[in-house]
Amino acid sequence: MREFRPVATRRAFEEITGQIRGRLARQSLRAGDRLPAERQLAEQFHVSRNTLREALRSLELAGLLELRKGATGGAFIKEGGGDAAVAGFADLYHLGAIQPQHLTEARIVIGAEVARLACTRRTKEDLDALEANVAAAEVATAQGDVANRARINYEFHRLLARAARNPVLIVLTDALMEMTRHFVESVGYMPNRYVMPSRHRLLACLRDKDGEAAAKEMEGMLKRLQRFHLAAYGKKK
Repeated sequence: MREFRPVATRRAFEEITGQIRGRLARQSLRAGDRLPAERQLAEQFHVSRNTLREALRSLELAGLLELRKGATGGAFIKEGGGDAAVAGFADLYHLGAIQPQHLTEARIVIGAEVARLACTRRTKEDLDALEANVAAAEVATAQGDVANRARINYEFHRLLARAARNPVLIVLTDALMEMTRHFVESVGYMPNRYVMPSRHRLLACLRDKDGEAAAKEMEGMLKRLQRFHLAAYGKKK
């Protein structure tokens, strides 16, 4: 691996993270690659090990590095994932930058397109997982386990996004589900008698690979959820 350039600014850790990000952008570093040992990296950058650790820690928080301890440990380029993005969206929601109206509106737009793409790209394994999810939701409903039912319902959207085979939509869906979880827990759950019939109609669209019908079904269900939850939110304000 080609050595990194020395850095010499008061914000040295920012230059370190910038160089590592640049290597990722040029694909000279890839998922699973191990960076040189801490001592060697500090010498290459001409910084103290404390400054280096600060930089590596910031990249870990950003979801780009995994720092492992032990004899076989070190700093590894992390496999692709959206944990940092999901956490960032959640922070924006908690700070009030994303309001419930914004959240529910985005769910409608993204959810409909995810459903459309999933119909054309889903595999048999995807369909099996979605059908199992709906069956599990029905069991949770029959048992009156509202919290578990909600968890299973959020997972349905995550499974659907993965069936759409688009990493951007997967991350956005994960972020939307995390924000939705916090929002719905604060205002209350919609009765599942409205949700499950829609789930079965959507499964039929997925079996038939009818993207337009799936998008229409998802849009209609999410708009109904939007009206219910925003009305409940308005009463709590």
